[in-house]
Amino acid sequence: MPRPSVSSVTATIPARLPVRDITVDLLVVGSGTGMAAALAARERGLDVLIVEKSSYVGGSTARSGGALWLPASPILNEQGAGDTVERAETYLRSVVAGTAPAERSASYLRNVTGMVEMLRRTTPIRFAWAKDYSDYHPEAPGGAAAGRTCECRPLNSAILGEYRNRLRPGLMEPKLPMPTTTADYRWMNLMARVPRRGIPTIAKRLGQGVGGLLLARRYVAGGQALAAGLLAGLLRAGIPIWTDAALQRLTIDGGRISGAVIGRDGREVSVTARRGVVLAAGGFDHSMAMRWKFQSESLGEHMSLGAETNTGDAIRHAQDLGAAIDLMDQAWWFPAVAPLPGGAPFVMLAERALPGSLIVDQHGTRFANEATDYMSFGQCLLDRERSGNPVESMWLVFDQQYRNSYVFAGELFPRMPIPRAWYRAGIAHRADDVGVLGDKIGIPRTQFTATVKRFNKMSQAGRDTDFHRGDSAYDRYYGDPTIAPNPNLRALDQGPFYAVKMVLSDLGTCGGLRADDHARVLREDGSVIEGLYAIGNTAANAFGTTYPGAGATIAQGLVYGYIAARAAAEA
Repeated sequence: MPRPSVSSVTATIPARLPVRDITVDLLVVGSGTGMAAALAARERGLDVLIVEKSSYVGGSTARSGGALWLPASPILNEQGAGDTVERAETYLRSVVAGTAPAERSASYLRNVTGMVEMLRRTTPIRFAWAKDYSDYHPEAPGGAAAGRTCECRPLNSAILGEYRNRLRPGLMEPKLPMPTTTADYRWMNLMARVPRRGIPTIAKRLGQGVGGLLLARRYVAGGQALAAGLLAGLLRAGIPIWTDAALQRLTIDGGRISGAVIGRDGREVSVTARRGVVLAAGGFDHSMAMRWKFQSESLGEHMSLGAETNTGDAIRHAQDLGAAIDLMDQAWWFPAVAPLPGGAPFVMLAERALPGSLIVDQHGTRFANEATDYMSFGQCLLDRERSGNPVESMWLVFDQQYRNSYVFAGELFPRMPIPRAWYRAGIAHRADDVGVLGDKIGIPRTQFTATVKRFNKMSQAGRDTDFHRGDSAYDRYYGDPTIAPNPNLRALDQGPFYAVKMVLSDLGTCGGLRADDHARVLREDGSVIEGLYAIGNTAANAFGTTYPGAGATIAQGLVYGYIAARAAAEA
């Protein structure tokens, strides 16, 4: 999608709004999950303004897969999931394990239903349960192998009219008009192995996409559907958005946040906010100074998949007024295929879990359960670094049967050759012999061949006694159900063999401003900064150092946006 042409006329939604000093009830900084805060505030009768740093609306939400982790929600109950708040509380106590205040999880669970019903009233979004998309730690007390993840059904983005091209493009823009949900992806990825599920799914979504175009409908799915639905709700409610409008500083009056100064077109505009300011501007994904300071100096520059405008501005401006920060070493880590020169990392989702593959480090050894959830995988890498045994390079190794069987990096369909540009850039290598492949990627031949031999032996037995790959229901979700006894394991015993270089990417940082169970920003002494709220990745993760299930990042932004709006209305 081409970048929209922004002028003084088009820099607002609706167009032609004056950008000048203004007084509102609530100012929302950021147009990702901040849109939910704005909708909830408008329902409570507040006058709301959203300011967005970029030319697009949607933030990292629009770039995401659009999954939402919504325990005991009406969506699950209506589809017979049988989940309860009590069971979800048990699960969160177990996996959060004291790394975040228990009140944050409890408040989240109490408000899931209210948020869902609010979005049903105010937007065209319709939800579905992604059944069997397991919690990320389903074996923990209260965990659910059937999952608590929900998502938006495909949505016609043409309802946005002239503002459709203002929606931030998705991370993996399809080359064909084919709105693909999370549930669809699983079977599309297995189309060569389970054609009775994969091919009908592709036909259904392709028919919906192409057929929709014939009717002037443009169906989107995932984060695009979620962001488009939220934006449609804003348009319906008449909530204005200023784009290309960056937060310069927060203002304070009598100890209370009174608004903000916004920079636009080289000038400053004052926004007075009677009920306060909600910071929903994302994390510090692309502030390398902050990332190297708080996380690791080994992180590659701009490897994050978060929106490029997420540079931690809101966090720093709140700190200037005494706000506390927490969990700054954390991110929604996401291992990915190394980028081509000047490009972005290629997304990997199911690739690590599929049989006929393994991951090795610079020593030619495995170091983790390849199929584990992506945040835990990233934490493993950083734990290794802190222990003095860093993973300096890592390679996904697979055979020709793997390449013939599965979609790779979101764009290589089964049997498609790996692009020559990957070989030229050194991020892909091929050899007929495992030892020769080790030589090509610069790892010890003897150790590498021993690793593959051991892996093959365990795969033939169906049990990974080293790292327990395939033991968890989460691992098996992205496995190949045609492979027995373990859908995540198959020996690599026939070449040619491939190695693709991996990097540690992320979906955004999840450390930030310390907030309470009402989304109010706190000082170091625990006191509340009146009139200041933080949600999404601007706030420290409500779930501490863990990722409880697919969509927990976006869902907590939406739920805490709903909570913040209520707190502001009642202030």
